[in-house]
Amino acid sequence: MQFLSYLINGLGLGSVYAIIALGYTMVYGIAKMLNFAHGDIIMIGAYIAFFALTKFALPFPLAVLAAIAVCTMLGVLIERLAYKPLRQAPSLAVLITAIGVSYFLQNGAQILWSSSSKVFPSVISTGSISLGSASVSYLTLLTIATCIVVMICLTLFINRTKTGSAMRACSEDKGASMLMGINVNMIISITFAIGSGLAAIASVLLASTYPSVYPTMGSMPGIKAFTAAVFGGIGSIPGAFIGGLLLGIIEIFAKAYISTQLSDAIVFGVLIVILLIKPTGLLGKKINVKV
Repeated sequence: MQFLSYLINGLGLGSVYAIIALGYTMVYGIAKMLNFAHGDIIMIGAYIAFFALTKFALPFPLAVLAAIAVCTMLGVLIERLAYKPLRQAPSLAVLITAIGVSYFLQNGAQILWSSSSKVFPSVISTGSISLGSASVSYLTLLTIATCIVVMICLTLFINRTKTGSAMRACSEDKGASMLMGINVNMIISITFAIGSGLAAIASVLLASTYPSVYPTMGSMPGIKAFTAAVFGGIGSIPGAFIGGLLLGIIEIFAKAYISTQLSDAIVFGVLIVILLIKPTGLLGKKINVKV
């Protein structure tokens, strides 16, 4: 049954978007900024995993850990050098800086590794299992399972740990959090570290699904993941998860039943319709600002 195959493939693609969107929504929820360099951290993670597998012949789990380590440090470095000095700056200045960091990473990758694409090695079994008349690849199942595990771990971390409580406090009111003794700068750095680590996990899954690594590979997935975060309600972790899954399903069904060329337009069109009906997104909350 093709419908079931499309649905599962949509969940697989949506799982990648969801993992990326979780990084977006965490940074926005706590730092109240949009890190548009997030997609390029995905690209860096894919390159690190590629070289770990091909140049250093590391096992796949170690290659993933290497990508997570490098992306985590890169996320903290970007936050310290580019965003921390703009903590009190207007949002437009932060947005322009984020775009500048994005182009810096893309051009840096072109200088270091050239603009030509590299073939990501096939390290995950290309086999599949049958679910009735539908055939589902092991990679798709692994991607969905990884997304579920990430979501559960992140939810437990946010709700059950002192650092998670501090993150929730900073999200509500940074000033009051500082008065209560919370190191807001450290919490924001931890948030960037977690978001960048999630980007590294997504980068390996993305490069395994579409085995081509090049300097601009993170741009479109980053934009779509941001769309998923807005779709679900920017700042909401469950919203980013649901938004990512729905976005992947919509994209796969649009490609299958309408048009491959128009699939991206359909995805963004659905976002516009959702925001017209519910401007805060599916799980977003309306915030009343006192003036």
